[in-house]
Amino acid sequence: MLSKKIEKALNNQINAEFYSAYLYLSMSAYLQDISLIGFANWMRVQYEEEQFHALKMYDYLLERGGKVKLETVKAPPHQWENIIDVYKEVLKHEQEVTRSINELMSLALEEHDHATANFLQWFVDEQVEEEATVSDLLAQLKLVGGQGSGLFMLDREAAQRNFFPPAE
Repeated sequence: MLSKKIEKALNNQINAEFYSAYLYLSMSAYLQDISLIGFANWMRVQYEEEQFHALKMYDYLLERGGKVKLETVKAPPHQWENIIDVYKEVLKHEQEVTRSINELMSLALEEHDHATANFLQWFVDEQVEEEATVSDLLAQLKLVGGQGSGLFMLDREAAQRNFFPPAE
């Protein structure tokens, strides 16, 4: 059985994961609008990953006897100055998600909820990967100045990204 604190924190994180999905879908639309189809695909895949994360927590909460309480997802931004600004925001957002997951892990440890801590370890590891991937891509975008043939090549590479749900 989950404590009420853990239940509330998991519900908050589910909402945050759905916001992440919504943010990345908005970024995908923006990138599509400025004809960066590959990067639009990259964000669409990111959207699918965030939906997967939210539902993974949703299922865990139900499995442990908790009550899911879905909240309104706030509207994300829909306009950016350029592709570099988009990925700066992605990195900032992923760092915030990491902070939130770490706080959730700390709460699970405080509550001596080892099952939840074990469950959350997957998300801790996932955030390390998320931040590294975005940091690398942002560095590459900065190297090419967010334009020209370098941007074209990165866009083509981003078009190859696909979502494959991790095996449980």
